[in-house]
Amino acid sequence: MSPIVSIIVPCYKQAHFLDEALQSVFDQVFMDWECIIVNDGSPDHTAAVSKLWIVKDKRFIYLYQDNGGLSSARNAGIKISKGEFILPLDADDILNLDYLTKLVPVLQHDASLGIVSCYSNFFYQTKNNIIYLLKPIGFSSDYLLYVNQLIATSLFRRACWVQNGGYDETMKKGFEDWEFWLNCTKRGWSYSIVPEFLFFYRKAQKSMLTSTIQQHSEEVKQYIFTKHKELYIKDFNNCMEVLFYELRVQRVGHDRYKNAVEYKIGKAILKPYRWILKWISKIK
Repeated sequence: MSPIVSIIVPCYKQAHFLDEALQSVFDQVFMDWECIIVNDGSPDHTAAVSKLWIVKDKRFIYLYQDNGGLSSARNAGIKISKGEFILPLDADDILNLDYLTKLVPVLQHDASLGIVSCYSNFFYQTKNNIIYLLKPIGFSSDYLLYVNQLIATSLFRRACWVQNGGYDETMKKGFEDWEFWLNCTKRGWSYSIVPEFLFFYRKAQKSMLTSTIQQHSEEVKQYIFTKHKELYIKDFNNCMEVLFYELRVQRVGHDRYKNAVEYKIGKAILKPYRWILKWISKIK
């Protein structure tokens, strides 16, 4: 008999966290699950950690693939999974033991729902060191246009994944989960939020999310806005309001930086060097 939930755990260079994530799966009160650990070509000891869990419980399944990125790893795991519902879980995050007990019935009892999520604790280093509380809102694509209300570890129907054609594997710089949720909800699926803190998100100093926000945010947002342009055209006035607000915020930040004492001192120190470079370019 097929399990109700397939938990997909991609792992790349996070073997040192993997045990804690898999322990949180093993501890679930709801027991009708399978967990597919996808080794995304990781150069660390992901294989060794995974194999210990496969021996411990037959519900754990190990899959290796050459490195293809997060979306590719999730898709690979889902392709061999058997569950009616899918739960992505990053290798460094942790489920509350009641996560599935509280979320699975929500999808089972409402056929209009494609996704169900919950409140989340953001923690640093240890699970007890909570640094931020996330309380998402909404139910439709309107709430997802400019802010991703849903954590990546949200429970969804396999039918959503099939209709989307999977996670977008071209999105290797992040926000792939945001795009996935937009794709689901624009097809008519609603989402629901269980107002309980049932998930622990590990806040690392360096992560794919922080890298995306700091280095690739505009590029990835442009891709999402363009791919789902019908949603943003429909919401044109709000879209312009959001985009020009972000431009104003960036300008204010830029002006503050230019007026900072450190910037002015640095500019004065570098002035002779700029003059020398300009003079050299003229005599060449």
